[in-house]
Amino acid sequence: MKLVTHPLHHHRYGPPGPVQILAIHGLTGHGRRWHTLSTVHLPEFAVAAPDLIGHGRSSWAAPWTIDANVAALATLVENEADGPVLVVGHSFGGAIALHLAAACPDLVSGLVLLDPATGLDGQWMREIADAMLASPDYTDRDEARTEKLTGSWADVSPAELDADLDEHLVALPNGRYGWRISLPAMMSYWSELARDIAMPRKGTPTTLVRAEWTAPPYVSEELIDQLSGHLGADFTLLDFACQHMVPHAKPAETAIVIRDMLGAR
Repeated sequence: MKLVTHPLHHHRYGPPGPVQILAIHGLTGHGRRWHTLSTVHLPEFAVAAPDLIGHGRSSWAAPWTIDANVAALATLVENEADGPVLVVGHSFGGAIALHLAAACPDLVSGLVLLDPATGLDGQWMREIADAMLASPDYTDRDEARTEKLTGSWADVSPAELDADLDEHLVALPNGRYGWRISLPAMMSYWSELARDIAMPRKGTPTTLVRAEWTAPPYVSEELIDQLSGHLGADFTLLDFACQHMVPHAKPAETAIVIRDMLGAR
């Protein structure tokens, strides 16, 4: 039975016309994170960058599942494209990209998976969810900025970080500051990251970019082995010397990968 979906708020970049690239952000993120990559490095391509369910300006209504996002993204592609699109997914967005490709193969021409997070250990996900629930907000903007600078955003440009804070950090009713996200949705999504790995249809060109400095790594040997064994010559593994925020730390290099997938170099 098809899920009833809410339309996703999405950002459009590039020329008018049918969407060529669907860009899917990671857990706790938002679609505007693709602004620099799209406008500076890939300006000739039409990009749709949605806020996932429970994120940003999209609906925060349940269900908060990969399947609900796949249904909403499929509707977006059907409405905005005139054929299959290249799907670029970062982190949790990589997991959703794989499930979209498995469920709706005719909508996906290829996959670029940027340090994807999928098929992860359930106990690890419980620990991350517990930590987020125990400390969900910040005293002020400086505290939020420091947390990012000392974590996975350490190698992202300060200007990019400040733009993210401008878009995504909001004042809360309790006088503190937090991300423009639904906390209950985030708790559900940490569990979704422990789901089994989905495989795209055979013949789907797929490039996985592994961030070498992510510790502990999100990209498992199991994921690499499954994709390699399933896709064969259609699978490519690349290593980037960066932290987890691949498209923001390495936008020029990421754009080259995307151009190669589109045959545009």
